[in-house]
Amino acid sequence: MSLTCQIFLLIFVFSIQGAAPANDDIVWGTLGQDINLDIPGSQMINIDDIHWEKGKKKVARFQISNKPKNPDEKYNVSMNGTLKIKHLMLEDSDTYKVVIYDKDGKNALEKTFQLKIQEKVSTPNIDWNCINKTLVCKIANGTDPELKLYVNGTSIKPVSSKFSTYRFINKQKILVNCTAENKVSKESDVKMITCSEKGLDLYFIIGVCGGSTIFVIFMVLLIFYINKRKKQNSRRNDEELEIKACRVTTKKRGPKPCQVPGSTPQSPAASQAPPPPSHRPQAPGHRPPPPGHRAQHNQQRKAPPPPATQGYQQKGPPLPRPRVQPKAPRGATGNS
Repeated sequence: MSLTCQIFLLIFVFSIQGAAPANDDIVWGTLGQDINLDIPGSQMINIDDIHWEKGKKKVARFQISNKPKNPDEKYNVSMNGTLKIKHLMLEDSDTYKVVIYDKDGKNALEKTFQLKIQEKVSTPNIDWNCINKTLVCKIANGTDPELKLYVNGTSIKPVSSKFSTYRFINKQKILVNCTAENKVSKESDVKMITCSEKGLDLYFIIGVCGGSTIFVIFMVLLIFYINKRKKQNSRRNDEELEIKACRVTTKKRGPKPCQVPGSTPQSPAASQAPPPPSHRPQAPGHRPPPPGHRAQHNQQRKAPPPPATQGYQQKGPPLPRPRVQPKAPRGATGNS
């Protein structure tokens, strides 16, 4: 045999050893539900003993001569060799192998199953926005889902995701069909989308009205603030002008005080001159003199000042001093 043929045979042998067994069947199970692994053609075999293995672990056995021996209640084997797995979980995804022996003890059948678990897809939900001209189809649950959109009967490219987005051009009536499916389930939803050219979105109207109201309130407050500032500045300028005019007038006429609007006016009592000593108010405890003495008191009050006071006030040579008449006694004045 030539060297080329030997190399070819070696490559062929290695490729056969690395390939997966041809008799493996892929079985899809639904999460949370039961499943039966059926053995096709088992009725033609004279069954005596059945072994089921998960990976390298024995999970169930059935013998016709003895009672069924199931290590775990989760697994149950029937007389025809079918394995029933209850309440599937994600951990149940594995390779299952069945071996059937006949009454002679010979290996009559051996088969392998590849069990895969998936969660059912939920019903699609279709949402759309007429302003942005977009529609979205999405699902909440499902393992490895595939979404397919049909717009007015035209198929859109499917996506392997839990949501699909599509942007339409014209605002018109659109018939949308959204289908979600995987290996164990299939759900769909149909909606008629109507976008009116005249109508506006409710949220858009509310947003415009709210924004306009806030803008109007802001402008009113701004105008009020500007007017208030103008009045304050005008009043301040007027006061400064009057102060300057008052200073100029004081320099021209003399040191006469002038009042500035806004300053505290001087009380009239403080601006008047103090009264003469004879007109000062009496003390609270002083009593008025009797009527007999009022005339004499008035005469004394009207009498001219003494010469010393006149000499002090007058300028020039001293005047002759008048005679001083003796005062009459009090009794004589009262009798007269």
